[in-house]
Amino acid sequence: QVQLVESGGGLVQAGGSLRLSCAAPGRTFSTYAVGWFRQAPGKEREGVAALNRSGAFTYYADSVKGRFTISTDNAKNAVYLEMNSLKPEDTAVYYCAASAFNSPHFVSEAYEYWGRGTQVTVSS
Repeated sequence: QVQLVESGGGLVQAGGSLRLSCAAPGRTFSTYAVGWFRQAPGKEREGVAALNRSGAFTYYADSVKGRFTISTDNAKNAVYLEMNSLKPEDTAVYYCAASAFNSPHFVSEAYEYWGRGTQVTVSS
């Protein structure tokens, strides 16, 4: 069992930035692909950024390309989602997820482990 803990959410004005973090206490992400997903009220969960297991490839939803960046620290102890130029439509609960598959992209069923989420609210 892998526990994932997200942090860094909050309230920010449109155009602002936030950095989300995802940690797996006692573990590293070296053997997992990682994805960030979000779910807004009344909407389905959607993938926004993903990193394949080797860390060599990143994937972004069209809606966040050029604004969001997924990364890990050198030891792969944490995964980050840097969010810039935030828009009110980015408001959602953001979830970190880990998968043993090499490159699950945004297929949520391929992710075995999920955090509880962190709220991001962007005011206009």
